[in-house]
Amino acid sequence: MYVKLVSSDDHEFYVRREHALTSGTIKAMLSGPGQFQENETNVVHFREIPSHVLQKVCSYFAYKVRYTNSSSEIPEFPIAPEISLELLMAANFLDC
Repeated sequence: MYVKLVSSDDHEFYVRREHALTSGTIKAMLSGPGQFQENETNVVHFREIPSHVLQKVCSYFAYKVRYTNSSSEIPEFPIAPEISLELLMAANFLDC
């Protein structure tokens, strides 16, 4: 199953639900007792996260799922310096 994440500039990212649940915030929205509309539609809108940051967040979800509990060497997750502050704020909000 997939979840659609929509950035502040209306770009849509389809990610595996399992990957999206890496985020504590998204997990609460999708797994809550029905108080969030996102729980019904599997669509999450982020009014404060632009597409260039949300794209990197989605890549991180896949990276985290791939390397959690991995016995192989874990490569460094690349982050461009010019988006590092925005990415830090998004990671803080998303709890991931």
